Amino acid sequence: MSIKLVTFDLDDTLWDTAPAIVSAEAGLRDWLAENAPKLGPVPVEHLWEIRARLVEEDPSYRHRISALRRRVLFHALEDAGYPNEQAFELAGQSFEVFLHGRHQVEIFPEVVPTLELLSQRYTLGVITNGNADVRRLGLADYFAFALCAEDLGIGKPDPAPFVEALKRGQVEASAAVHIGDHPSDDVAGAQRAGMRAIWYNPGGKVWEGDKPPDAEIRRLTDLSEVLARWA
Repeated sequence: MSIKLVTFDLDDTLWDTAPAIVSAEAGLRDWLAENAPKLGPVPVEHLWEIRARLVEEDPSYRHRISALRRRVLFHALEDAGYPNEQAFELAGQSFEVFLHGRHQVEIFPEVVPTLELLSQRYTLGVITNGNADVRRLGLADYFAFALCAEDLGIGKPDPAPFVEALKRGQVEASAAVHIGDHPSDDVAGAQRAGMRAIWYNPGGKVWEGDKPPDAEIRRLTDLSEVLARWA
């Protein structure tokens, strides 16, 4: 069956995530230093201790990274001596500072032309474990839907997000393909749901997963050719 639905991972597939995260973390620290001076230079070990405790108490936080970060900030602020209500307010404000910085990504130059071309022939969707929002990045018009682990309560490589994508796209698994950079989350996850999987591998890494991807590309501009072959 020819491909009708094409889903994309976001982080490290449509842009390089690390620079934006590093910058967002720095912006968060600066904001907290100015607006929550009681917090001081909190050791990162303390934040990781809070995070580990919260995830142990509620494993669903593993897929709710925004909620988890807000909660970690809240507990850190409360531990620093801020009253409950103020800690909650500061945690929310500081998280928004982080989220703004997290979206200051440099979208790969080939992304928009590729999406423009593919959207004329296929239904496009997003499946992400991260908290990037295509609406904030001016890409929403290319996608029929965007699924994130935060909203679903479960993330890749579990097949559930991919199964939900098939429902949204109203197609059988044999008519769908997912593109992403992660061998387990993207490739193995999609294949477990019966979809084809394309490994985005710009760095030319050696495949170390179990079942190989259905195709491998080094450039997003190669997608059209791969999909055309399957037609």
